[in-house]
Amino acid sequence: MSNRIVEENEAKRMDIRTSSSGRHSEELPYVHKVGVPPKQNLLKEFTDTVKETFFADDPLRPFKDQPRWRQFVLGLQSIFPILEWGKDYNLTNLRGDLIAGFTIASLCIPQDIGYAKLANLAPEYALYSSFVPPLIYAFMGSSRDIAIGPVSVVSLLLGTMLRKVIDPAENAVDYRRLAFTATFFAGITQATLGFFRLGFLIDFLSHATIIGFMAGAAITIALQQLKGLLGIDINKFTKKTDIISVMRSVWSTVHHGWNWETIVVGLSFLAFLFLAKYIQGKKNKKLFWVPAIAPLISVILSTFFVYITHAEKHGVKIVSHIRKGVNPPSLHEIYFTGGYVIKGFKIGLVAGMIALTEASAIGRTFAAVKGYQLDGNREMVALGTMNIVGSMTSCYVSTGSFSRSAVNNMAGCKTAASNIVMSCIVLLTLEVITPLFNYTPKAIISSIIISAVLSLIDIQAIILLWKIDKFDFVACMGALLGVVFVSVEIGLLIAISISFIKILLQVTRPRTTILGKLPRTNIYRNIYQYPEAAKVPGMLIVRVDSAIYFSNSNYVKERILRWLTDEEEQLKENQLPRIQYLIVEMSPVTDVDTSGIHALEELYKNLQKRDIQLCLANPGQAVIDKLHASNFAYLIGEDKIFLSVADAVLSYAQKMEEF
Repeated sequence: MSNRIVEENEAKRMDIRTSSSGRHSEELPYVHKVGVPPKQNLLKEFTDTVKETFFADDPLRPFKDQPRWRQFVLGLQSIFPILEWGKDYNLTNLRGDLIAGFTIASLCIPQDIGYAKLANLAPEYALYSSFVPPLIYAFMGSSRDIAIGPVSVVSLLLGTMLRKVIDPAENAVDYRRLAFTATFFAGITQATLGFFRLGFLIDFLSHATIIGFMAGAAITIALQQLKGLLGIDINKFTKKTDIISVMRSVWSTVHHGWNWETIVVGLSFLAFLFLAKYIQGKKNKKLFWVPAIAPLISVILSTFFVYITHAEKHGVKIVSHIRKGVNPPSLHEIYFTGGYVIKGFKIGLVAGMIALTEASAIGRTFAAVKGYQLDGNREMVALGTMNIVGSMTSCYVSTGSFSRSAVNNMAGCKTAASNIVMSCIVLLTLEVITPLFNYTPKAIISSIIISAVLSLIDIQAIILLWKIDKFDFVACMGALLGVVFVSVEIGLLIAISISFIKILLQVTRPRTTILGKLPRTNIYRNIYQYPEAAKVPGMLIVRVDSAIYFSNSNYVKERILRWLTDEEEQLKENQLPRIQYLIVEMSPVTDVDTSGIHALEELYKNLQKRDIQLCLANPGQAVIDKLHASNFAYLIGEDKIFLSVADAVLSYAQKMEEF
């Protein structure tokens, strides 16, 4: 009786017109057959797949129906975006870019001196990296907000990996040459990924692992600065980066290595830097310039203090010397032959990918905030080109900086010209001001680095990961703990490994669920999400939430059979009618391969032995095409493939009632 009422309600609701042949009875309305797509030309199918994979954004669309001269101009603009936005540049843009450029320059100069120390290079090489690469990016980059230069995480990663090959204290020249070689190959990697439109590869490093890796790197960098902040001699400090080795090294020198004058200077200015951030963050967002200019003020005041008091004679370590002048050429220093080439390539590959990931995250964030489109592949080419050119002009790996880009945005930058302004100020610094930094205490550089990197520890994001996805939280903490307790490379390896494990789990163990009918509707939904959804007597409706491939086909088959066994046991226990029909809802199944077809065939044979009929609901175009090509559609019967679950239930409920 209840089945009859359901059928009558469903018949009233269903107004189905069909242009193809369909089954018809006196009681039932027309039921659509699932459409079989026309056979596609193999070449067209291949080209469509390639286009969707590598050219999803249709980069050639602007060139269509354009005269030759216009296509040439558009081609130049695609390589050099400055030609596009430059023609509309005005005084308002110039004012914003000048203010932003001056602001980020005041931040980058003291930061660069510290980041060079992380990379085990002389301070001038970081300043070189804030001169040439930003100029190249300003002409080729498509982001308006990214501020280019050395960054803490990449500097630490590069310094750690290079030091395992060459000790900078024993062979500074070969170490520097290997750094330029790694930078060259980092640029080649980035440009190649962009040119061949392989930017999707960096997406394999998940957001959760990036958060964990950045936080772990920030803690490691901060710990490394303790030697400068406490005045410990570099020869007495460990070369390892794990927290246990660092803390053991710190406490072992407490009586004979710490310098109280250095500690007073370092902690005083560290407190000043934190106060500047507090003023901007808590009091007034318009005071963005306070934390931006605070590092430069700290350098100026501390340098003046050391100069007039000669604190360097009392154990306060100073920078001593920064080479004056612009970038010297370094093409002849890059290793193109010999044993260091492969090592430089490996280091450059890792550093380039991390730099690319950081720049991509920054660019996407600000593009979304300001509402403009960012071409990821063009960005990769720009970043790669600037690092290739940089390696030939005494620079090491540069990328977008989180702290500088945030300041650049808050300072009101309008275009990438703010990078040109910053480069000009860095050039002026290299030509004129560098001798003034000779008396800058290293404790101040350590304080600046600590205040800068602690912002990379996003506690709120980590808490959010715990609330949303426990596996993401595990991935985040795995990367963080790997960096902090082992090394940067191991932490990075853990981050990549966990990202791949998550992908493999999602691919090999897709979700399946049982569907039930929502009251007074023809809609079938997950019974665990909608407890009011009722199972249909005599039928089991299962939905597979993934494509069915060789990696998961056996699991999908076994999981469906397990659902069926559990359901049959419950029905037998409650003395209810047995299952006669198994309906597989295939709307989420985007594709199926030969292994998937084979698994469906095995499922069909297993059900035949149990006297249960298999039917499919709403397979997509790719799936139905392969079901017919493999003859599986004819094996189960074309009348067993329905447009929707409601159609299948409507058809079989009538048969069950007649039976």
